[in-house]
Amino acid sequence: MLNRTGIPTPDLVLSRFPESKALIRPKAILECYEDIPCNPCQTSCPFDAIIIGENINTQPQLVVDKCTGCGLCVTSCPGLAIVVAQIKGDQAVFKIPYEFSPMPNKGEIWDGVNRSGETICDAKIDAVQLQTKNDHTALITCSVPVEYLHEFVTIRVRL
Repeated sequence: MLNRTGIPTPDLVLSRFPESKALIRPKAILECYEDIPCNPCQTSCPFDAIIIGENINTQPQLVVDKCTGCGLCVTSCPGLAIVVAQIKGDQAVFKIPYEFSPMPNKGEIWDGVNRSGETICDAKIDAVQLQTKNDHTALITCSVPVEYLHEFVTIRVRL
């Protein structure tokens, strides 16, 4: 399905998530599904939690126990293929990359969107970080109902 539509199958998405008990703390979710020459996620991680190895074409692997969920890898990924996820009670809290206008503001409710581009839930904007060093990629922290943990991928402004 990925090669035909660009949308990963639910099983492929699930293969990138650690066990739910690990998500009590924030963890990077590496949705890099192609063997391409890229390694900014590995080089940006100060905790050595992302491993590509000697072959730069290898898909990155997360060392779950080393990941702190800091989000440095999220804004360093040129393919916008990394988010950070955490389960907090009945909410899934995400740190996502965002490069569009308008920029969300803390406290707003935006549409939560799945990998097919469909609106699936409300997404509350908890924080917006935009730093010059991130080359115009904002790090948006947002909360969605936990039942959308494996479906949610980004936000879209409400019209």
